[in-house]
Amino acid sequence: MYYNSTRNSSLKLSSAEAIVKGISDDGGLFLPNEIPSVTLAELKTLGDLPYSKRAEHIFKKFLTDFSAEEIEMCTSKAYAPENWDTDTVTKTVTVGNAEILELWHGKTCAFKDMALQVLPYLLVTSAKKTNITKDIVILVATSGDTGKAALEGFKDVKGTKIIVFYPEDGVSPMQKKQMVTQAGENVLVCAVKGNFDDCQNGVKEIFGSSDFDYLLADYNAQLSSANSINWGRLLPQIVYYISAYAELLKENKIAENEKINIVVPTGNFGNILAAYYAKEMGLPVNKLICASNKNKILTDFLNTGVYDRNREFFTTISPSMDSLISSNLERLLYLLSDENCIKYWFEQLKTMGKYQVPEDVSAKLKESFFGGYCDDTQTVKTIEKIFGEYHYLCDTHTAVAVNVYEEYVAQTGDKTKTIIASTANPCKFSNAVLGAVGGDTSLNEYAQLDELKKICGIEIPPQLNELKSKEPIYTDTITKEEMKEYVLKYIKGNNI
Repeated sequence: MYYNSTRNSSLKLSSAEAIVKGISDDGGLFLPNEIPSVTLAELKTLGDLPYSKRAEHIFKKFLTDFSAEEIEMCTSKAYAPENWDTDTVTKTVTVGNAEILELWHGKTCAFKDMALQVLPYLLVTSAKKTNITKDIVILVATSGDTGKAALEGFKDVKGTKIIVFYPEDGVSPMQKKQMVTQAGENVLVCAVKGNFDDCQNGVKEIFGSSDFDYLLADYNAQLSSANSINWGRLLPQIVYYISAYAELLKENKIAENEKINIVVPTGNFGNILAAYYAKEMGLPVNKLICASNKNKILTDFLNTGVYDRNREFFTTISPSMDSLISSNLERLLYLLSDENCIKYWFEQLKTMGKYQVPEDVSAKLKESFFGGYCDDTQTVKTIEKIFGEYHYLCDTHTAVAVNVYEEYVAQTGDKTKTIIASTANPCKFSNAVLGAVGGDTSLNEYAQLDELKKICGIEIPPQLNELKSKEPIYTDTITKEEMKEYVLKYIKGNNI
C-alpha cells in the first residue's frame, strides 16, 4: 500500500515516509491509495481479542511496510494496562437507546490518548525505517486535548522535540494547567494571541515554508506533526470504531451485519473521518452523525454544500470543537472527487474564505452524513437531562453529541442502534458541568472537582486532582506572526 497527497495523486510514499513527513510538501494531506476491507468473520474474531491485538490487526492492513514485529511492539506498548484506567482501554455504557463509547480512560482523560499513546512509537519506528538521523521536531496546534496528549506521549522520547501552541483564551483552565505544567526535557508549550484557527494556520504556514526547511537542515532537524493531519494520528482512531462494533457483537447487543449509527462531536473532522474510513472498510454503518457546537461550520456545509468560514468565531464551553477550519475535510472530499477539485476548492478557501462543492458531491455527503449543532444553553440542558434521567455525567463535548443525536432521531424517526463517541472526562470541564447539575461554580476549579464528586458520586482522576499542587513551567504568549521565529529559536537551542 502506498500513500499519496490529496493534491498529488501520482505521489507514492510508504506509510513510514508519510508518518514522518506528517503533511505533504504541496500542502495536501497523505492518505492510502486504497481502503482495505474488514469482514464479518474478522469482526467476530476481534471481539475475543484484547484492544492491543485489535489495533494490531487493523494496523497491518494499512502499514504494509512495517513488519509484524514492529506493529506488535507499537500496539502492545501503547495499549499496555498501565497507560489506561480500565483493562479494556475503552468502555461502552448504555444510556437510553444509545451506547456511549468512552474514549477518555488514558493518561490525559481525553480521546486524543487513543492515538497519541501510539503515535510516538509509530513515528520513531518510521524514522528508523526511512534512515532518518535528524531530530524530529513535532509542531502541534491544539484547542486543548491534543496538546496535553501529545506532550504526554512524546515527553523524553529520544530524537524528538515537541512544541505545542494553544489559543490564549481558548482552552479550559484544566486543559491549560495540564499543558503548562508538563514535565519533559524535549517539550515546549506556548500560548498564542487569538483562537485555535490562528494556531493551526500558524503551524501550517511553518510547514509550507521552503526557506524554513533549509534553516532546519543547518540544525540537523526536520518537522513532523502530531495533529490529525498526520496519518499516524488518524489510523488509530479508525480502530476504536471497529473495536466497539466487535464488542457489541460479542455481547449480543447487535446481530451479525446489523447496521449502526455513529455520532461524533467534532470541529476538525478527524474523529468522524476515522469513522467514515471504518465504514468504507466494510463496517456496517447506516449514518454518521456530525455534531457541532455554535460554530456549526460543518453542519452548514453538510446541509448546503457551501463551506464558508467568513463568519463570527464563537468561544464556547466545548472548546475542543471551536474551529472554523476543518482540516480533515480535505481527505473526505478527495475520496469523493479528485485532486484538481481539491486544489481549486482550497485555493478558493485561501483567497475568498469559502468554496462550494457541486451537487453530486453534496449528495454523496448527505448519503453518509447528518449534520447538526448545539449551542451552550442546549449543551448545559443536555448534561442536566442525561444526569437526571440516567445518572450519567457527560462532558460538554459528549453532551453536544447526545443533543444532536436526539435531534436526528426526532427529525428522522431512525431507531438504529447508535454509538456516541464520548471524547473527554467531564472533570476536564468542571465549571460548565458543575453548573449544569446545580453546583457552585464560584469555587476554584479544584474545589469544583470535589463538588462534582459530592453531587454526582464520580471519581476524580488523580492526574487532574494533583494539578493543584503544580506550578506552571511555561508562561510565554506570542502572536501568530511570531510562531516561526519562536520555533527556530527553540531548535537553535537559544533561551526562549
